[in-house]
Amino acid sequence: MATSEDKQTAIVVGAGVGGVATAARLAKAGFSVTVLEKNSFTGGRCSLINYKGYRFDQGPSLLLLPKLFEETFHDLDTSLSAEGVSLLKCEPNYNLWFGDGESFQLSSDMAVMKREIEKWEGKAGFERYLSWLAEAHRHYEISVREVLHRNFTSIFNLARWNFLKHLLELHPFESIYSRAAKYFWTERLRRVFTFGSMYMGMSPFDAPGTYSLLQYTELAEGIWYPVGGFHAVVAALVRVCERLGVDIRLDTPVESILTTPDGRTATGVRLLSGEELTADLVVVNADLVYAYNNLFPSSPSTSYAQSLQKRSGSCSSISFYWALSQKIPELNAHNIFLADEYRESFDSIFDRQSIPHEPSFYVNVPSRIDPTAAPDGKDSLVVLVPVGHLLNSSTSKNPHGDPSASSGAGLKAEQDWPSIVDSARKTIIQTIESRTNCAPLAPLIVHESLNTPTSWEETFNLDKGSILGLSHSFFNVLAFRPKTKHPSINGVYFVGASTHPGTGVPIVLAGAKITTEQILKDLGRGNPWTGKEVVRDQGVRQGKGTRDIDRVRKGGAILSDLGIGILALVVLVGTLAYVNSGLVIAWEPKRKRGWGSGRL
Repeated sequence: MATSEDKQTAIVVGAGVGGVATAARLAKAGFSVTVLEKNSFTGGRCSLINYKGYRFDQGPSLLLLPKLFEETFHDLDTSLSAEGVSLLKCEPNYNLWFGDGESFQLSSDMAVMKREIEKWEGKAGFERYLSWLAEAHRHYEISVREVLHRNFTSIFNLARWNFLKHLLELHPFESIYSRAAKYFWTERLRRVFTFGSMYMGMSPFDAPGTYSLLQYTELAEGIWYPVGGFHAVVAALVRVCERLGVDIRLDTPVESILTTPDGRTATGVRLLSGEELTADLVVVNADLVYAYNNLFPSSPSTSYAQSLQKRSGSCSSISFYWALSQKIPELNAHNIFLADEYRESFDSIFDRQSIPHEPSFYVNVPSRIDPTAAPDGKDSLVVLVPVGHLLNSSTSKNPHGDPSASSGAGLKAEQDWPSIVDSARKTIIQTIESRTNCAPLAPLIVHESLNTPTSWEETFNLDKGSILGLSHSFFNVLAFRPKTKHPSINGVYFVGASTHPGTGVPIVLAGAKITTEQILKDLGRGNPWTGKEVVRDQGVRQGKGTRDIDRVRKGGAILSDLGIGILALVVLVGTLAYVNSGLVIAWEPKRKRGWGSGRL
């Protein structure tokens, strides 16, 4: 590690999960790091709302891809458990509620899945489910290895053979829905196995088939919840940062990034207060589209900043946070209510950027899995209703661009949001009550907090209120996604939902590693986790000292299916050759030394 005399300095703009993870990695590599956060709390959307003993996750409420979390802490010479983070497994994963009164349990328990699938599609349906699971497993393993641990700095990275040879296996040119339709023959199960695209703020009819990996990890690795709320993971990273000497400054909004007079190299940042801080490099964890249009001086990247605002963004949401005076036992920790008009509900959000007449929505009851989320005998409810993002950005101040740059249709910020919210609230309550037969909800709500597209934009500087950043359509991923390094300003890097590799907490954690390693490579420095045992399931290490019982042997069975097939083929060919040859084999008792008397 570098000494205090030769430490290079880094400023991280934003204390979201990507920002604090990158800060910890840079500090581990010997940098002197300062994190600047506009809000009074860390975590960004991974933050908490508290009210008189009730606790709500403002954003993410379930932990997926646990290996990526383990890898982050492992690289920092610690672990989730060592940092006091306890994970609770959610079982079942979800209850899905349909308009016809039926429900479906999604579970990592194979016996439950067998029962649930055979109820609708019989024995053959379960066999097709296993085939779908195998395909989703390939999507998962290839993506983790070739995408989430690789940088795509140019279009030529797409030609990397290890990636290219698996491209068709990832089904990027088909939708999640079309792939599911190959294996599930009822509309009900097609919906069950495609709604997960909402995690990326995309319609299942548009999201690339690759992303079945998200529902795969839920089914194969389970859904987990950190005791104390999702922010417990961020708080653990903050503690690691503090041990490594990172200075985290809250309530410190950044006005702009400073550069040399020629605009080619970053020199630090200017705070909204007017204070200027210098650094050798700046890592931007603020919303990327917002950052390009607000934090940089006039430069050749101005047109690029405007083009980013015209790219398709993810959806926004109306999110209710309800403190209830009693428990609603009919609801599990995670519940999905699917619209009867399934495709229309997504088309209205993602094609027309509007609010569905009948929405599909998600209900989280954190107190069902973690009793500390609500007072005894009471429940905390989070209801997330996906809606279209805003028509225009209200945060853009780029003097050379259109301050109302639009990516197409969208919701107007000046709409009558109280009326919209009131209508959504009534629809949600009516739907929950009618489908679960629970007690009337409205009288039980003792307090409500709220997020709308306008508040998402205002609080977190999310361009147009897109809660998951840029979309994950084909031309918005890999080498087409905004790069982790600024194209024209040296010393500026990005981490977060809208840069490579993409959105979602575990994906952003993987991105923090990619960005940090790019910084260290650009500076000609090694990283302290090189050579460490990687936290991935690769089987028992093979080599000297491996016990014989654990040694991997390919093709060890003498009578394998292939061997039996080859032997049968040899016998068949020999038999046909003999029959067609005219050769006669006979036994002559008096000539015991000879074989046969025939001739060709």
